[in-house]
Amino acid sequence: MKRPFLAVALALPLLTALSACEQLGIDDPVKTAAAKEADAKAIGSACRHAMRAIEDCYVLNPKAQKAAIYAGWREMDEYMRENKLEGVVPVVPRPGSVKAAAAEEVEMKPAEKSTETPAEKPTEKATEKAKVH
Repeated sequence: MKRPFLAVALALPLLTALSACEQLGIDDPVKTAAAKEADAKAIGSACRHAMRAIEDCYVLNPKAQKAAIYAGWREMDEYMRENKLEGVVPVVPRPGSVKAAAAEEVEMKPAEKSTETPAEKPTEKATEKAKVH
């Protein structure tokens, strides 16, 4: 009878230590997966409320779970239709829109460089002399 008591006495501190894994900073995979899914659903809902297409939402959030984004987008769509709510205009331009493409072209365009070398460029003094004579 002393042996079962001894086994329970030894197992109790071990179980207590293992139950405190969260306090040690070890993440629970189930909680982490649930948090990622909830975040993706929130992203999908926000995309629908901002009148974004589901494809735009996928492009803007490549690391989020696509199935959860779709679920959130669909839930928000149903909610907005039932309550006759209008979406809000997004501040960030849609990918591939004309304004976004124009902004990218300006950023991507290298500064125009002159074909003249520094030796060929007329200096200010040489230009002034040519005007005087």
